[in-house]
Amino acid sequence: MSQESTVPGELGEPAVRAAEIAEPGAVTIVVPTFNESANVRELLHRITESVPTRLPCEVVFVDDSTDDTPEVISEAARDCPFPVTVLHREEPTGGLGGAVVEGIKAATSDWIVVMDGDLQHPPSLVPELVGTGERAHAGLVVASRYIKGGSREGLAGGYRIAVSRGATWLTKGLFPRRLRGISDPMSGFFAIRRSAVTAEALKPLGYKILLELAVRSRPHTVTEVPFVFQDRFAGESKSTAQEGFRFLRHLLGLRTASPFARMVIFGLIGATGFFPNLVGLWALTRTGMHYVPAEILANQLGVAWNFLLIEHLLFRDRRMHRNWWDRAGRFALLANADLVLRIPLIALFVDRFGMSAVSATALALVTTFVLRFVGTEALVYLPRRKGSCTESRRGA
Repeated sequence: MSQESTVPGELGEPAVRAAEIAEPGAVTIVVPTFNESANVRELLHRITESVPTRLPCEVVFVDDSTDDTPEVISEAARDCPFPVTVLHREEPTGGLGGAVVEGIKAATSDWIVVMDGDLQHPPSLVPELVGTGERAHAGLVVASRYIKGGSREGLAGGYRIAVSRGATWLTKGLFPRRLRGISDPMSGFFAIRRSAVTAEALKPLGYKILLELAVRSRPHTVTEVPFVFQDRFAGESKSTAQEGFRFLRHLLGLRTASPFARMVIFGLIGATGFFPNLVGLWALTRTGMHYVPAEILANQLGVAWNFLLIEHLLFRDRRMHRNWWDRAGRFALLANADLVLRIPLIALFVDRFGMSAVSATALALVTTFVLRFVGTEALVYLPRRKGSCTESRRGA
């Protein structure tokens, strides 16, 4: 990552001179950018007009651009009465959310305001976000399009409005407790106290960083201010279908963060494995194969199916700890050991505890399921040793 810090000169007569800015500043404005060279001059101009006259600030751009955006920022910063820093990332890890986390780590102020670089988030609202947070003793202040006084009018097109609304309903339905009091969890415009967030605990994926913050490290007190979503000043939206899929994967990762939730998803994925198992059994017995070896082979289809789903839906962020072949082999061993263990368990429950065959079978299924889940987490998807983050050369 390359970093360039620009402390502007005294061109013109700015309302607040650089020498008068408190250190650290009252607010750090974090702006993630990707090819926004046509917007950054106007963004800095509007920040200059509305923010330093009311509270000291610094601006941190975290840039993933492939164009000349970093150079344009550095040039435009010369006219600003506040410090401007550009952090250019060669590897955009975590997408826009990862960029915001880097900006949070670089912030020096008590308050951090996150906003987009396309001017759909009005800079004039920054002082109100911070002021509202101070008055309410809040840790997080969300600029919301969905409370009185707010509007999504800059969100062009019925399709984008429907997607935004649908994503909002979905996230609030999945996290009713964590998102209580947040009417617009899809907002990318918010203020947070630096003391209220631990950047190292965040695992962003894509562009919905507020959701990540609210679910993983939600401050105790949250409040909102209304804002009108503006039209882009220049350029085109970076939202794509790929970003939508990343958002859904991020949702699933957040929802399965607790062991109980992971176990439930593990069980649901396991249930879907019956389908390829039965299809394989039918196909093999149709060829004349005896049902016992046919079932053994067909069971491997179910194991492979479950492994692929678990890899991509449940433990995607843990795949770097082992090679693909290592994970697949361990998972297959555990899945087949489940079959071998189940029959002795049933016999034990019937002979030793006098249970009926049906009850013993049900208890054995539950027991081996729990053991398989624990074994899969501990032996397949956890690091080889504590603190190991060895990355697979082929696995991911």
